[in-house]
Amino acid sequence: MKFVGFDNYRQLMSGDELFKILANTLFYIILLVIINFLLPYLLSFVMAHCIHHFKFFYRSILFIPSTLSLAVASIIFLWIFNPLAGPISLLLSSIGLTSPSWFKEPGFVIAAISFIIGWKIFGYNLLVLLAAMVDVPKDLIEAAKLENASNWHIFRYIVVPMTSPTAIYVLIITIVFGLQYVLVPLNMLTQGGPNQSSTNLVYIVYQYGFVFFQTGKAAALAILTMIVYAGFLVIKSKSLNKKVHYEN
Repeated sequence: MKFVGFDNYRQLMSGDELFKILANTLFYIILLVIINFLLPYLLSFVMAHCIHHFKFFYRSILFIPSTLSLAVASIIFLWIFNPLAGPISLLLSSIGLTSPSWFKEPGFVIAAISFIIGWKIFGYNLLVLLAAMVDVPKDLIEAAKLENASNWHIFRYIVVPMTSPTAIYVLIITIVFGLQYVLVPLNMLTQGGPNQSSTNLVYIVYQYGFVFFQTGKAAALAILTMIVYAGFLVIKSKSLNKKVHYEN
């Protein structure tokens, strides 16, 4: 063991790798929030207040992927995204387009990995948000409909304020757990490639610590990851909590 002070941090800051990883992490967060927070939020409102038939069937179909492991989901999508014989490739070929190499091109690999994570945990987030939607008093919604309020106004001015505590919870677990779940498909499908185009803060700590055995850099990156998460929690407590409606 040799004490090196801040050398590990200086090495990380001096190269382009850290900024590329931070950009990848931000891209993951944006895609995961869209797939696993915004879409389930809107769909849960539709299922709770707009659809009146086959609700149990829709919930079951959407929740089934949550029962699979990430390893199984990764193998399934390795076949689905196969650029030669996968279903997406065949579909694109039928309309005269060529399927990209989803896991080998920087512009597509993060989207493909995010879609795997989104498919896996979409159903769980949907059920949590759906439980909050069902708890919204029906009297308020019926009164709004009598006043000819549109579904969008009902969602914006009644449902969103009254489901905001659950929404904040789902938003946090989407970001925190989503970046951790990325570890499995990354390790199985890309190993952070091509050229670190699919890695993120969580996976690079694993790579430096247990693949490259550069534990000093791994520890420095772990501290930076903790700072990023702490910054997110501060933003959440300072701004988001002020817009949350807590009953009683």
